[in-house]
Amino acid sequence: MAVFTRFALAAAALLLGFGTASAACRSESFQDNGYIVCSFDLAESDLRFFWQHPDGNAFGTFTALAGHLEGNDERLAFAMNGGMYADDYSPIGLYIEDGKQLAPANTRSVAADVKPVPNFYKKPNGIFFVGRDGAGVMTTEAFVAGKPEARFATQSGPMLLIAGEINPLFIPGSSDLNPRNGVCAPTSSSVDFVITEGTVNFHDFATFFRDELGCEDALFLDGGSASALYAPELGRNDGPGHGGFGPILGVVVKAPGT
Repeated sequence: MAVFTRFALAAAALLLGFGTASAACRSESFQDNGYIVCSFDLAESDLRFFWQHPDGNAFGTFTALAGHLEGNDERLAFAMNGGMYADDYSPIGLYIEDGKQLAPANTRSVAADVKPVPNFYKKPNGIFFVGRDGAGVMTTEAFVAGKPEARFATQSGPMLLIAGEINPLFIPGSSDLNPRNGVCAPTSSSVDFVITEGTVNFHDFATFFRDELGCEDALFLDGGSASALYAPELGRNDGPGHGGFGPILGVVVKAPGT
């Protein structure tokens, strides 16, 4: 059903003349939890990562990023918060934008007495990247060792799925319920972004990526009030939960008439 829905939406978008980027999001229900899934074919969609305005300050909001793009005769068709960041909105892990590494990979672990362990440091964490050979999600260790070519990359954590297996840290039936968002690349040319409608635990979130979307590897981007979506066709332009966003993942289209 999910595959049929995806292709039906894409076909409808093309008939309406909008292209798949402007009608990519759909609601899904799975095991009593609600999700919004936004799917993109990289052959047809211009997926980019954003962090700082040319003045050096973080964009901070989807509205600020959309306004910047409009000044370049472009339009923001979709956006999602793109990984965890420090108080100054700088990425706390690897961040590559348009081929330039702006923050290094973070392979540190927290001290053993730190409880609870922050989500980013629940190992393995991972990296979502887009490069010449398409998109992918890898554990941080695998990415650092393999050094895949990446035009864009962002590090977050924990990994939700590793080679088709749910992260063993996750507990079935856990009462740790939060809004959450994440990403996977079912194929090298397709990307699925997911945000919950309501709250869900990590195990159920990972199960959705595996059993409903058919992903092998998936990455948690963030949760709680930091989990946010920009999808004009759904009337969504979520504000940041911590005063501003760090990295933002966005799909860009040419403005009408350009």
